[in-house]
Amino acid sequence: MSPRTIVFAAGGTAGHIEPALAVAKEWKRRFPSDDCVFMGTPEGLENTLVPQSGFVLHNISKVPMPRRIDLHLLTFPYQFWRSVRQARTIADGASLIIGFGGYVCASAYLAGKAKGIPLVIHDSNAKIGWANRLGSYFTSNLAVSRAVQSTRFTRATVTGLPLRSDVHDAITRSEHDWASARIHAKVAMGWNATAPTVLILGGSQGSHWLNNEVASVLPELLTMNIAILHAVGAKNALPESSGNYRGVSYITDMASAYLAADLIISRSGAVTCSEVEALGRFALFIPLPIGNGEQALNAENLVNADRAIVLPQKTFTGKWLVSHLPTVLERALKSPLNGLSDDRESVRKIANMMESAMKKEGM
Repeated sequence: MSPRTIVFAAGGTAGHIEPALAVAKEWKRRFPSDDCVFMGTPEGLENTLVPQSGFVLHNISKVPMPRRIDLHLLTFPYQFWRSVRQARTIADGASLIIGFGGYVCASAYLAGKAKGIPLVIHDSNAKIGWANRLGSYFTSNLAVSRAVQSTRFTRATVTGLPLRSDVHDAITRSEHDWASARIHAKVAMGWNATAPTVLILGGSQGSHWLNNEVASVLPELLTMNIAILHAVGAKNALPESSGNYRGVSYITDMASAYLAADLIISRSGAVTCSEVEALGRFALFIPLPIGNGEQALNAENLVNADRAIVLPQKTFTGKWLVSHLPTVLERALKSPLNGLSDDRESVRKIANMMESAMKKEGM
């Protein structure tokens, strides 16, 4: 078989990029001679994550969809079609384009349609983004992490969300004895094996708002008989660790952190929710109050299984945390020790869909 070029369109946040990277690694495992290249924008997290994973990244101009009538609305058509032309150059000669969401995908899909390149689309969110909704008119090769009840993705194949290799491996190690796995993870994280533990996450870039709320009540949190690991994000100031509180910019061993935590406090991005489903015990989610509302829906599986609480940002404050943390943690400690879901087959299912899409087009 002659080497082929597969274009992965994914940009902006880890929620789009991490699943794309997982599938790209599976594709290279199957077809080592194929060339997997990424299409992104200059501002996104892909500029860090993609090169770190050993893949080539080509950027196009970022063109956000205008949300109000202003100068951006007037210039949008020109800027958008410029980005489509850039995407066509990157996609020239490609055998397949697969998109995972983000601004870059709309241009990638239009470029693929114009050049007759087969398209595959995966959406990890409970509410489909506008770029993937647009792309769904150009292909029937649609996949979702969880079933959705609206838009053309109602008929999409449910594949689960592609997991990072460390999370995938942690499920395999833990599934035979979750209790021992969680104790081992606490020891690996430097925590007391019997003390209640809380993991606070602000997302891949960190949440300035969440960090500030935690910092405002840190003296009160230090008086509680719990261990706290707070990942503030690379772009935020690192707080001073003291007593049972440890602040870090970034957690390298996220699988162990999920396993060790009795309670996870976080935004409810699609990747975070899937990783919590796979390895976590209980979560308190504060959805990001902007975007198209997908974060408020991503945690539904966990809420329905009584493994999570979703709280609006306007309700969550430092004072609320101090007042309600003992009750929430008590509920968390009563939750099952096992993970809730298993998405280990997702990369295989998506890669199979990619192969099928190319065979249908004779690629």
